[in-house]
Amino acid sequence: MKPIQAANGFSFRVGFSGYSGHLRVEPLYTEERDNPIKSLPDFVLPPAFPTETPESIEEHIKEKYLLPRLDEDAFSPEKAGKQWDFDWFARAKIPLEPSMPRAIMVPVWELPFRRCKEGSTEGKWEPNSTQVDVSDIIVGGETRGSFPRASNGAANDIVRGSINNRPFRPGGLEDQSLERIFPYGASNGEWVREVLNGGPAQTIPPGFKQGLKLGDLMSHPCSWNVYKDQSAPDDTSVGNLSELSVQFDDLFKKAWEEDVVELDKDGHSTESDSVKSEAEANQVDVLNTLDTGSSALDEILSVEAEKVDNGRDKGGQQQKEAWAVSGGSEWIADQFYELVPDMAIEFPFELDTFQKEAIYYLEKGESVFVAAHTSAGKTVVAEYAFALASKHCTRAVYTAPIKTISNQKYRDFCGKFDVGLLTGDVSLRPEASCLIMTTEILRSMLYRGADIIRDIEWVIFDEVHYVNDVERGVVWEEVIIMLPRHINIILLSATVPNTIEFADWIGRTKQKKIRVTGTTKRPVPLEHCLFYSGELYKICEREDFIPQGLKAAKDAYKKKNSSATSGGTGSYSGSSTVQDGARGQKREPFNRGKQNKHSGPQTFGNYTGTGWGNQSNGGGQNSWGSRRTTWLMLIDKLSKKSLLPVVIFGFSKNQCDKSADSISGTDLTSSSEKSEIRVFCDKAFSRLKGSDRNLPQVVRVQNLLYRGIGVHHAGLLPIVKEVVEMLFCRGVIKVLFSTETFAMGVNAPARTVVFDTLRKFDGKEFRPVLPGEYTQMAGRAGRRGLDKIGTVIVMCRDEIPEESDLKHVITGTPTKLESQFRLTYIMILHLLRVEELKVEDMLKRSFAEFHAQKKLPEQQQLLLRKLAQPKKTIECIKGEPAIEEYYEMHTEAEEHSEQIIKAVMQSSVAKQYLTPGRVVVVKSQSAQDHLLGVVLKSPPANNKPYIVLLLKPDVPSMTQSPSDRSNLQDKKGADFHQGYVLLPKSKRGLEEDYRISAGPRKGSGIINITLPHRGAAAGVTFEVREAENTEFLCICNSKIKLDLPGLLEFVSNPAFSHTVQQLLKLKSNGNKYPPALDPLKDLKLKDMDLIKAYDKWTHLLQKMSENKCHECIKLEEHIKLAKEIKKHKEEVNALQFELSNEALQQMPEFQGRIDILKEIGYIDEDLVVQIKGRVACEMNSGEELICTECLFENQLDDLEPEEAVALMSAFVFQQKNTSEPSLTSKLSQAKQRLYDTAIRLGNLQAEFKLPITPEEYAQENLKFGLVEVVYEWAKGTPFADICELTDVPEGLIVRTIVRLDETCREFKTAAAIMGNSSLYKKMESASNAIKRDIVFAASLYITGV
Repeated sequence: MKPIQAANGFSFRVGFSGYSGHLRVEPLYTEERDNPIKSLPDFVLPPAFPTETPESIEEHIKEKYLLPRLDEDAFSPEKAGKQWDFDWFARAKIPLEPSMPRAIMVPVWELPFRRCKEGSTEGKWEPNSTQVDVSDIIVGGETRGSFPRASNGAANDIVRGSINNRPFRPGGLEDQSLERIFPYGASNGEWVREVLNGGPAQTIPPGFKQGLKLGDLMSHPCSWNVYKDQSAPDDTSVGNLSELSVQFDDLFKKAWEEDVVELDKDGHSTESDSVKSEAEANQVDVLNTLDTGSSALDEILSVEAEKVDNGRDKGGQQQKEAWAVSGGSEWIADQFYELVPDMAIEFPFELDTFQKEAIYYLEKGESVFVAAHTSAGKTVVAEYAFALASKHCTRAVYTAPIKTISNQKYRDFCGKFDVGLLTGDVSLRPEASCLIMTTEILRSMLYRGADIIRDIEWVIFDEVHYVNDVERGVVWEEVIIMLPRHINIILLSATVPNTIEFADWIGRTKQKKIRVTGTTKRPVPLEHCLFYSGELYKICEREDFIPQGLKAAKDAYKKKNSSATSGGTGSYSGSSTVQDGARGQKREPFNRGKQNKHSGPQTFGNYTGTGWGNQSNGGGQNSWGSRRTTWLMLIDKLSKKSLLPVVIFGFSKNQCDKSADSISGTDLTSSSEKSEIRVFCDKAFSRLKGSDRNLPQVVRVQNLLYRGIGVHHAGLLPIVKEVVEMLFCRGVIKVLFSTETFAMGVNAPARTVVFDTLRKFDGKEFRPVLPGEYTQMAGRAGRRGLDKIGTVIVMCRDEIPEESDLKHVITGTPTKLESQFRLTYIMILHLLRVEELKVEDMLKRSFAEFHAQKKLPEQQQLLLRKLAQPKKTIECIKGEPAIEEYYEMHTEAEEHSEQIIKAVMQSSVAKQYLTPGRVVVVKSQSAQDHLLGVVLKSPPANNKPYIVLLLKPDVPSMTQSPSDRSNLQDKKGADFHQGYVLLPKSKRGLEEDYRISAGPRKGSGIINITLPHRGAAAGVTFEVREAENTEFLCICNSKIKLDLPGLLEFVSNPAFSHTVQQLLKLKSNGNKYPPALDPLKDLKLKDMDLIKAYDKWTHLLQKMSENKCHECIKLEEHIKLAKEIKKHKEEVNALQFELSNEALQQMPEFQGRIDILKEIGYIDEDLVVQIKGRVACEMNSGEELICTECLFENQLDDLEPEEAVALMSAFVFQQKNTSEPSLTSKLSQAKQRLYDTAIRLGNLQAEFKLPITPEEYAQENLKFGLVEVVYEWAKGTPFADICELTDVPEGLIVRTIVRLDETCREFKTAAAIMGNSSLYKKMESASNAIKRDIVFAASLYITGV
């Protein structure tokens, strides 16, 4: 820096001091020295900063103000998810581009002849503009439902998603363009024609006030020449060319109309057809390259002909596209290393055939379904998918139905891959490339549109047969349906009979082929034995049943029982034991009291098995003493045969505890194993504080473990369960008493598996173990690489099972995969948030609707055939046809006919009125019409017909001769004989069935008329014939006088004429028939439904008689035609119904749930989700309606955080029968208030016809058994003390409190949506209050020991 001259000549210098930037003033003495060299200062500091140049200043400004920089607060090392070793931003050479807008303005193109030029300047058409989403017009954008979307939320939203995000478009969903923004003509050059013809060019972009000025455009008329024969244009004359010249407007207009007609499914002409000109009609054959005369039927037949030809080429059968591909892959195993030379991961063992096939298909990027037995090596396929994801720099997701499997897989994969874990309460390394999570977490991510979904390449579904679970099976179906197109699927399942069917559903749903592979061969063969009276009897080996072993066991049973009976030991028979057991079983599951929960073997419950469950009644100490002896005999036998370790499966937590305690004196471990167990337990339980280490359950299980005995069930504390699992995998536990969850949740095979009983309680009733359940548990027998054969033993105590029962459970067919899909409110609300996927689409794609949807293409073809059939018409001789109306009434009357004829006409009261002279309505012989008549004679016996005179509809001329009448009779029926015949005297009196009372001058009473008899009188044709009592349709309240001898004996024309005239007088008052008998006064009917049916019936008969088709000579012919037309319409309507959404099984329930959501304000009339619906979308752990109503009714406002979290435990606790908690008055009021809310919601759902009982609905979704426990825990009470407050096992208490923490987070998010800050803070305090000590101890699988 240059010296500065002071006023008095003193020179000084101003400079920076070191690197801190402080200014410093230094004097200069250069003027006193004459020597230039000496004028230099003794010490000059180096400049603190380099010399500034214009370039350096420009660089500084650019770096500070122009270049993008990360926010130091938001991206600090404490908040960042992953730290990179080098600067990615410096390495990236991607040019910066402005972010894409979410919506733009586009012009709306209209047809030239539909444009409105009124109000526009200079009469020119100005296009309107509309705002559209960018994702709707980007090519491929429709498959990425949430693109473009700004990722400006919290870092956790990238993994978990947000309620504000739109879900990704599910794969396999048809391209359903919501609305064609641009008609086809807008992009086919039409705008060029407008410009050429001087039309207005669109020079002003949407949203701009002015645009380009192109000046006046000159008009250039043009025409298109269309040739009929393109191959020989020279043959066409100039005159013909001028005729074929078509203006572009006409051509485009014609094309547009045809496009609309093609879209019209019903085949009816649209509005545009009405504007066709005659010129277009004349040129239609020229303009269309296709023959317009071809009908839809021709098109169908041509398509089918192609299919038939293709089918013949493939072997004479029509081949359908199969989405599930199985078989034909044997060559892959032989050429595997040539097909996959560069494997993503090397395995230290030779792969099985199904593993090689699966890996080959994974390398090809195809989805795979692997079905194999337990321990067959399905996990290899999952590992390879993880390796491929790491190789491709994508992500893979492994989903499991049970949290224990997720934790164990995390431990197994942690050393091999970059693994993260996501469960309800744990989130470890969510940025990892390989994520392990529960299926519910993945469903939530899909509904909430998590950005991490973009990176996923593989989703692995383990234990797919869990889809049969009634409560949670729906989750698998939802996830499979919701997965986007770019994600491939890997399904791992035990052997099930309908693997191909399930894979076909997935392939059809996702529109991608699913490769099905697997094996039915077990890696370690199994042998099945019965254990009875200290001996093992082999009954099955390598899937082959051995009857000799079962016979030997039955012989031993008979021998023992006979000796016991003869010895007078007082032993009871097996049958009586079975009955006692049946009584004892029902009391077993809930016989645990507060005082004896940790009492060990002192007091025992009344547990038993029934039938071939093979257990005695555990009603007292002596019974469990005999059980102890049986266990000791079994363990001794297994030890001598080197069949340890063994897993003993029972189906009751209580039974497992008591069985283990009964042999607690047995010691099965060596000193070195005891030392290993002690060291391991000390390390594992060291993370617990002092009081928790001394919990009764922890102490009791440790004492059992030291002796080589373990217990495993849901009632154990999570850390205790993990200790048992890890020690069993190490091989130091010799005997493990477990429930069936061990077979599902833990990959820990044993040498032997024992079934304590073959009956189980499934939550509703006791039933035999299913073959699939038996196979799952038996599959734990046999350790691959250690055992040559696995042993499965069934305990027999009181009887030997029957051969058929054993064959069914051991070698029977496993349970089929069946849909458990059901509608939930949270599913409906999530889908209503999105326009791309409707609830109906979800229902269609469920496994339950698979077979119905599979038939839709055939039904569509059938519907087209029906619609293409020529319509039949009815030509009425009386003018406008009314036969359809008549047929409708006739059909409706037929519905009541059987009931009326049987209950009314054949009754004893009605028969009293059917006397001579009674006017009646009788069914015609064609059964299509009914005629007015009168009863001439009633029979004395019930089984004889009546004689009636009926007025016929055909009217002959008055001058008709008897011969003409004879001809008329011959025409009407060949079997009718001549009517005017008088029997000779010798034959009179032979008919004794019908007699008339002979009065003065009234004849002898003999019937001489030949039936049927036809004639004409008073211009009307009549007929006398027999009629059964079932032919009477109506009994009228009118009666006429008859000349019976003249009618029946003398066959007098005047008598017939007088009778016909009387009947015609009854029709002269405007009604065709007289009124019917009164159902109450005359017929004495008492049934109200029957009276209504009778009134309806008589009214229909009267209306039918007034119709002009009544008594028409062509009625029978037209009725047949009307029936065919009606049948055709019904078939078409039925097919259209089957093709519509209304045919879905759960559609009525869906409509009911929609109405309920509208009623309580979750959605509006336009199905737009409201704030209550958004809050309900956050409620995953409890019933969404009850939770949401609880929040909006402010039921938690007057509660302290400890009380609020205690009340919330009712949402997540699952055990039904527990001891009654002791609550404070405040909590009791809150409990009643919440219960009343549930009852109100239950009543509302019942009103809308949902199959719900309010009391059951409330009790099912609200269980208050742990309210007191959670309240004390939140107040800081030690865990040992709260366990004494209830009879609920410790493991269930921990599980409930852990889930309660998740519920607190959901309520906290809901409070943020509602804007309730006090509730937000309260939920935060509640979560902190319960999150402590043993309840939230870290998993040993995650942290290690």
